[in-house]
Amino acid sequence: MLKSSTVIALLFLAFLHVSPVLALDTSQGKLTLSKMASGLDEPWGFGFLPDGSVLITEKGGTLWRLVDGDRHLVDGMAEVAEQGQGGLLDVMIPRDFQASREVFFTYSKWQPDGSGTAVGVARLSEDGRRLDGWTEIFELTPGSSGGRHFGSRIVEAPDGTLFVTIGERGDRPSAQDLSRENGSVIRINRDGSIPVDNPFVDDPAARPAIWSYGHRNPQGAGLDLDGNLWVSEHGARGGDEVNAVRKGANYGWPVISYGRHYSGAKIGEGTAKDGMAQPEFYWDPSIAPSGLMVYSGALWPEWEGDIFVGSLKFDYIARLGGDPLAEEEQLQSGETERVRDIREAPDGSIWFLSVGRGALYRMSPG
Repeated sequence: MLKSSTVIALLFLAFLHVSPVLALDTSQGKLTLSKMASGLDEPWGFGFLPDGSVLITEKGGTLWRLVDGDRHLVDGMAEVAEQGQGGLLDVMIPRDFQASREVFFTYSKWQPDGSGTAVGVARLSEDGRRLDGWTEIFELTPGSSGGRHFGSRIVEAPDGTLFVTIGERGDRPSAQDLSRENGSVIRINRDGSIPVDNPFVDDPAARPAIWSYGHRNPQGAGLDLDGNLWVSEHGARGGDEVNAVRKGANYGWPVISYGRHYSGAKIGEGTAKDGMAQPEFYWDPSIAPSGLMVYSGALWPEWEGDIFVGSLKFDYIARLGGDPLAEEEQLQSGETERVRDIREAPDGSIWFLSVGRGALYRMSPG
């Protein structure tokens, strides 16, 4: 009997319907780039359904389902606060989707005197055309305003809990304030309750959902091959980081940083301080990282365990590997314009969203 993962991969391959192909030169030779969807308006996140179709979010609040080269709207999305960098953001399809039909989303929502990052869940109808039973399971503690630094990726942990990345909302000191979730990675259960083993559940002065803090604006997140969480986050002028996220760790923003303020002024106290974690890698100048994936090696074994991060600023996909971690390759073409999200498909191909092209692409062997 075929394993369920094999069946999903076969369904996925049968589903593929591609437009004319392009080529991309890489360390693994010339790869094929296929445009899977076009005409997207500020696409932000996407996820693969077991039947081979794909859900795609647009920042303005639209959810699309891509089916055999065509796409249709999915109704039932909650109202979002489209403001600056905020709106409908990430989408995550859990491992038990075939049984639960649940889909999770991050988005910005209006709050008293401002807006904040929120998490919602709904069930996708059998025909894939509507969301039912929308439930909000988390929202950022109110008190933030403006349109910057919402985060916001959502990742299903190996134990079924949810990691969500949240930016400091442009309020730098809040990233060191445990009484607020700004500038943190949170961990919640699927119903929004708090796992009993979170690091600050017994601290009455802390928000119990916080898993790590001292982050600036993490817009990429993914699990490595051992199930550990990694995030990529925006620095200011320089100092974009890739961090291996540890329970209860403080990643230093804005006390330490490898960048400078946009004015050129020094940030905080320098690049290191006792009790604050160091990045595994940082970029200077900034590349504006968004989207992070750790590759399984399914189609390209030489890339097994490597980290792929999209650049919104320099229009390429960074491949990082080695110990210590280093940027080993830049995958770049006209199609890698402002890469917002990047994911591995069930068949081992690599897909990415280009904001600049308003398109979703698939990378496969040449």
